[in-house]
Amino acid sequence: MLLTIDVGNTHTVLGLFDGDDIVEHWRISTDARRTADELAVLLQGLMGMHPLLGDELGDGIDGIAICATVPSVLHELREVTRRYYGDVPAVLVEPGVKTGVPILTDHPKEVGADRIINSVAAVDLYGGPAIVVDFGTATTFDAVSARGEYVGGVIAPGIEISVEALGVRGAQLRKIEVARPRSVIGKNTVEAMQSGIIYGFAGQVDGVVNRMARELADDPDDVTVIATGGLAPMVLGESSVIDEHEPWLTLIGLRLVYERNISRM
Repeated sequence: MLLTIDVGNTHTVLGLFDGDDIVEHWRISTDARRTADELAVLLQGLMGMHPLLGDELGDGIDGIAICATVPSVLHELREVTRRYYGDVPAVLVEPGVKTGVPILTDHPKEVGADRIINSVAAVDLYGGPAIVVDFGTATTFDAVSARGEYVGGVIAPGIEISVEALGVRGAQLRKIEVARPRSVIGKNTVEAMQSGIIYGFAGQVDGVVNRMARELADDPDDVTVIATGGLAPMVLGESSVIDEHEPWLTLIGLRLVYERNISRM
């Protein structure tokens, strides 16, 4: 089985693939202070519960693919693969790793690995042109051309960041649960804030995607818009531009990149 690990700024998502199928997944908090040994214990605790894996760390794992937006965590995971999975082929997505997606930006090395991995999966699943909207710590919009090239994107504050900012900077406001209110017009402060977050972000997504699509293709209707990320379900029902929802887009991309690189190792 293939273990895929997507390290974001707030959460780390792990997926277990049996061939092309994801058979198990986990979401944990990202902690830059965790050491390689602590991460190994955490992995053993999670995977030890799966019936298709053995009791010992690494039993049943045939390969590992990792991407990380947090350099310190990537460093520790590299040590995990070396020390605890020494006999298992591992692909860590970084400059020099073959993805199959040309990066047509001013500074390709600045583009987050997860954004490139999302583009890999988008091209494979839906073809281009496409726009990937990832609802994570930041809300990112990534554009893929009809030829499968990564051409650039947009980065905006994420939903949770915005909620926290309102709670910190608003004298009479507080952090709230991100949930759909009873109506757009809030009847109390909490509902008013929830409405601003849910419908405000839906409006942002529609506005940004429509502008990107006009630049990306002669006919904007040819552009497939894919949503992913942990908070995507909060906006899906309110956005008018999202065509597909793929919660495991990054994990699928990691599987594809692993397959494209393992033959070279």
